Parts: sequence; structure tokens; C-alpha cells
Amino acid sequence: MVDTFAVEFFLDHLSLERGLSEATVEAYRRDVLKWVAFARNRGVDHPSDATLSELRNWISDLQAAGLAPSSVRRARSALRTYYGFLVDEGLADGDPSERLSSPRAEKPLPHFLTQEETRALLAAPDPAAPLYFRDVAILEVMYGTGVRVSELVGLSLADLDDRERYLRVMGKGSKERLAPLGTPALEALRRYLTGLRPALDRGRGDRRIFLGARGAPLRREMVWKILKNCARRAGIPHGRAHPHTLRHTFATHLVEGGADLVTVQELLGHADVATTQIYTHLGGRHLLDAHRRFHPRAGRSNLKRASGGRGETPAGKDSR
Repeated sequence: MVDTFAVEFFLDHLSLERGLSEATVEAYRRDVLKWVAFARNRGVDHPSDATLSELRNWISDLQAAGLAPSSVRRARSALRTYYGFLVDEGLADGDPSERLSSPRAEKPLPHFLTQEETRALLAAPDPAAPLYFRDVAILEVMYGTGVRVSELVGLSLADLDDRERYLRVMGKGSKERLAPLGTPALEALRRYLTGLRPALDRGRGDRRIFLGARGAPLRREMVWKILKNCARRAGIPHGRAHPHTLRHTFATHLVEGGADLVTVQELLGHADVATTQIYTHLGGRHLLDAHRRFHPRAGRSNLKRASGGRGETPAGKDSR
């Protein structure tokens, strides 16, 4: 019966043609099958027969069931994607989801560490611990590149270009990006790869960069445990530091340092800069400073700089 709604065809499209991850495809599957069950219970036997009113009733039912606004928005997005696919493939005559609205919710501000907290965290691994060099490398790479924990544990030895100082990272949707390595992260990696990893690798490492104590590829939950222990040693309150915190901290410190959002978007591997805009939570200080320093109408100091010829840096100022 589900074949009438072409759900499997839609899921194959997401997986094979769009290259979405298994987890994302599974989320689409759950949401679309919920809609199909709802529609069939109301006598709808083909997606073209559904009306906007029925889609709205479905959304209302999800809200009444106590789903979080984020889950409701995800279900609405899945439905829009599903109907867009059906129309493109000629499997539906129209798209009743075009005017489907969903409750808006403010995005929560990302949790991040201050620079002082970050320094304490990076210095927290116990030098007497057998896996000290590995743990230091993990923290330095996560903070220095902003990689997701899933990306970190998936890194292979072939992904490191020591000469050019970058990691090749496979992100969401099988999208590859380059993650530049700063000196602390690169040196920490070198110490770990030459001094500790060979002793850990017992033929079970699958050429992954980060290995567990028994030589198998490191698991995500172990990264969380490492970070939790280091946060405790650094005196960071419980719950303030987890793997994604370092990703948010990486992006936050870039923006605080003057990086533009498009650059941060590329470094994080976000498909849409709108996702990166959450990092404008930093407040207006750095924006006002950038405006004052760079806009010709911002103030007298900028006007003087412009009249002084080709943007010389005033004496005693750091050009940055």
C-alpha cells in the first residue's frame, strides 16, 4: 500500500542521488511514513489527493502529541522535500505543502568556552597518563579545526597532509572539505603519531588516526568521556563542555577575531551560511569595532586614514 505514495523511491533518491547520510534518510523515512499513515486513516490513497487542510491537521496533531517545535519543523521540512520530489518526478499533480506553515522557534544560542576556559581545557590532560599524547592531540585538533566528533573519529592517516598542514575531512552528506591545522594542533598530532600511535596499533586500527587503548578505532563515546574528564580537571562546570562545545568554541573565537561568516561557514562545512549566522550571538562589540576600523564614514580616525593614503596603519597601532 505504501508504494502508492512512492516512499521507497523517495528514500532511494535521498540516499543515492542526494548522498544524504543514513541517519538523515532515516529521519525523512520516519516523518514521511507518519504522514502516509495519517493520510490513509483519512481516506487519502494517493499523495495528489491530499489537501492543504489535511497537512495542517497533521501538523496540529504532531503539536498536540507534545513534539518539540524543532521536531515539528523537521517533519514539515520532510513533507516539503517529499512533495517537491513527487512533483519533479511527475508522481503528483501539485504540491499542497507549498503554503504549509510551521511554528517558528528561536534557535538556542550555542554553548562555547571562553578563551581562558579553552586554555585550561587544552592543558588539562594528565602528562602521567599512558594516552596523554593522544588526548592532547584530540583536544587540539577539535578546537583547532572545529571538526565534528564523528568526523574526528573517521579521520584516516591518508587524510593528513603534514607538508601542507591540513586535514581532509568528510562531512555530512559525504561533502569533503579541508581543515587547516595550526601549529599547536599539528605538533600535537605529530607527537601522537610518531610517539604513541605505533604502540597502540596492533593491526586493528583500520589506518584511523585516533585509536583506543586496545588499538581499535576510537569511538565517539570515548571522545565524550575524554573531554568530560579533562573538563573536570580544568575546573569547567559539569555540562559546560562536550564534543560539540569545542566546535562552537572554534567558530565563536574565529568570529570574535574578525573572521567573516562565509569563511567560518566553509571551515565548519555548513551547506548554508544561514546555519552559520547563529554565531552572530557574540553581540555588537566586534561588529562596531569592524565598522569603526573599515568603513570610510565610520568616524574621524577612518577619515584621517583614508586621507593619509592607501590605508596606512596609524603609528603605534596593530594592523591585524
